Amino acid sequence: MFDIGFSELLVIGIVALIVIGPERLPKVARTTGQWLGRLNRYVSQVKTDIDRDMRLEELRKMQQEMKDSAQKYEIMANDTARQAETVVAQETGQISKMMQALSVTDGGLTMKEYEKLQQEQTAALPSPSGHSGHEAIQNEGPEPVPESLPPARSESESLAHVTENKPLS
Repeated sequence: MFDIGFSELLVIGIVALIVIGPERLPKVARTTGQWLGRLNRYVSQVKTDIDRDMRLEELRKMQQEMKDSAQKYEIMANDTARQAETVVAQETGQISKMMQALSVTDGGLTMKEYEKLQQEQTAALPSPSGHSGHEAIQNEGPEPVPESLPPARSESESLAHVTENKPLS
């Protein structure tokens, strides 16, 4: 703060003793000390308030950065989930089509096994409504066979066409 040495303080004390006098000097020194103490406390309080405000502003900036990055990660997670759902739906559709095509050649046995497997897997998973998957299966019927596929043939008819190298119609 101020660069005052001992010799300068001694000169100030001697001048104060001569000007103020020995009777009033202790009282003036006490009052001066009280004012200097109040000034020091006020300055330290202002420093503390400024420091606290700076820290609070830093915390607000960090909080905003965290919110921004959390939003970015949430968007990325939602996009990834949507992509995964799309891929799973496509794969499930392809598997279903393949199983239906296989059931055409074996008289529907493959499709029955596939539906049984689906029911077992659905029964093991809880549904979003809180009921077991088994109850959800009872409410739903079997998946309809697409109209674009030909009707199922008996095993002997399918084998006869395969051995004659004729395409199935």
